[in-house]
Amino acid sequence: NKEIPISILIKDDSNKPIQSFDTVHEKKMHLFIFSKDLAYFSHIHPNYKGKGEFAFTTKFPAGGDYMLLSEFTPQGGGDPSIESHWVQIEGKTAKKQPLVPDQKLTKVVDGKKVTLSFEHLMAGMTVHMNFTISDAASNQPIKNLQPYLGAMGHAVAISDDVEKYLHIHPMTTEGNGPKVTFMTVFPEKGIYKVWGQFQQDGKVFTVPFVIDVEK
Repeated sequence: NKEIPISILIKDDSNKPIQSFDTVHEKKMHLFIFSKDLAYFSHIHPNYKGKGEFAFTTKFPAGGDYMLLSEFTPQGGGDPSIESHWVQIEGKTAKKQPLVPDQKLTKVVDGKKVTLSFEHLMAGMTVHMNFTISDAASNQPIKNLQPYLGAMGHAVAISDDVEKYLHIHPMTTEGNGPKVTFMTVFPEKGIYKVWGQFQQDGKVFTVPFVIDVEK
């Protein structure tokens, strides 16, 4: 619960700072923070200071172990690089929350009712993740979603062992809701936590779900 300045230095194989990075979905770096029990999630865009250095300031909600996972693309590098690092934060620890698959894939967040659905949910197969968003009070479909970082939404999924990570973008840029469809492949069976992020009226809202992916 204290503001902590954090610096990330990106170097190449010869240990020299990488100077230039491509802008992907409006940012040079997407940084995700996960607590070890996946109860906490944050999506941050560090500032690029030059000479391979990114910097940001953030608060951690409790003491314990957190994974910092950065996604960036060196200029001309093609595919993004994904690098992770565990940090230990001092302070009072939170009670560990067990990761249990949601029995009902509907959540209410910031006045929005969001339902997650799949045609099938099996590891190693192409999966369509459908987020359907409506107003929680009126139950009317929301059709005025705004682009968030150049897309109609973003989704992140990570396995319960915090090892298998997916950053997923919508299949189409058309439409403004109420349905946003993402396509991905879960590499292995098991329990995953998924966060969908969307924007309406200039405000980003994040919706978490815990799912069980079958073999």
